Amino acid sequence: MLNYESQEFKSLSELREIAPSIFTKKGSDNTSSKYSHIPTDTVIKDLELLGWNVVDAKEVKARKQVGYQKHLVVFRNNDVVINGKDGDTVYPQILLTNSHDGKNSFSFQAGLFRMICENGLVIATKQFENYKIRHMGYDFETLQGVIKDMISKLDLTVESMNKMKETELTEEQTLDFAKQLLETRVAGSKNKFGDEAIADILTPQRKQDKGNGLWEVFNRVQENIVEGNFQYLTPSGKLRQARPIKNFRQDMFINSRMYEQALTFAA
Repeated sequence: MLNYESQEFKSLSELREIAPSIFTKKGSDNTSSKYSHIPTDTVIKDLELLGWNVVDAKEVKARKQVGYQKHLVVFRNNDVVINGKDGDTVYPQILLTNSHDGKNSFSFQAGLFRMICENGLVIATKQFENYKIRHMGYDFETLQGVIKDMISKLDLTVESMNKMKETELTEEQTLDFAKQLLETRVAGSKNKFGDEAIADILTPQRKQDKGNGLWEVFNRVQENIVEGNFQYLTPSGKLRQARPIKNFRQDMFINSRMYEQALTFAA
């Protein structure tokens, strides 16, 4: 889960332990002649110059191409904060994904870190552009332009949050909303997800998430789905507990889809 409880920024030595692929100094042998290697740690240092520091990192487990696999780095700037009137403080985040096998560009996606539940959300790409820098050359000015453009669109984030906070759901809408969000995780599964699973994901984990407001319902459903706080029936009829999502690629995809769906219910 994109869940970064520590407010401490990560040092380069800590990152080397968490995701060593960040520090790979050349591309894999499979890259083309057009490929220009850009070490992820170079971008990390440049983002720190712009006030954005690393709060966490992850990498995909790899059997082949070890050291070149896809990795995620999450940045936060504690001077950039959205203070809600209800005390619901949210920090915008930058999610950087990259690999050194020639299969991925540098990708920058916007996220939100909610202090109340120490929970990370990924903003839907329809509302907040997904920026890419290809491995064909890199300079600090390009990065600066990407970050400046992302910051300039924070008003869209505040607007979407306010719309969700102003929207009250009926009981029928709440159930429909929960079913739609659960479908983002279980689509294609042969397991059965009945009323019990819906009740599970609608259960608040804290008092701030109680109520029928879209923002509250979204946050508790999102957290419970990603954390695996629901049960299901196997095709043989056995009751099983869902597992938390550990794969960051699946986490980012599902989070983004759920945020996008939540906006369709906003007033």
